[in-house]
Amino acid sequence: VQQISGMLMELFQRARLEKPGQVDPRATEFTLSLLAAMYDRSGTGYIKTRSAAAALIALSGDTLLAKYRAFFQFYAVPDGKVALITRGALRSLLTDLNQIPAIVGESCTLSCVEIATHSCFHGVPNSAIVEEKFLSWLRSEPAVLLWLPTCYRLSATEMVSHQARCR
Repeated sequence: VQQISGMLMELFQRARLEKPGQVDPRATEFTLSLLAAMYDRSGTGYIKTRSAAAALIALSGDTLLAKYRAFFQFYAVPDGKVALITRGALRSLLTDLNQIPAIVGESCTLSCVEIATHSCFHGVPNSAIVEEKFLSWLRSEPAVLLWLPTCYRLSATEMVSHQARCR
């Protein structure tokens, strides 16, 4: 938690420099509280860096494709010249990401994670997949992660204005 706190301080300090007046002075405290509520419910003082990174990526303002690629980078394992994501790594990613909706009472059961993992690896003879297969599966908007593209679309339309009048 201390390491993550330090990283968050640095992250928000940079954000304050880039966007003066747009970053709450308590952003580090709020974000750390959210991460602890999601990943350290028993108060051990330990949060996996990878879990925290997944949450920060998911909650970032980046594009969906950029988020999906970052998930792959954090959870994939090197295999020679390519990186692959294994079934176990995908389970970890989905479990980590599902802590986000769980914090507001919209959790998914472990069977959802297993069904999603099975659907991602459907027809794959190997125990791991390359990035393109992973991205293709995520673009199909699996039910277990449907909240992620939905939240992205909502945030992307916040600043849209139409010059139409309604009656």
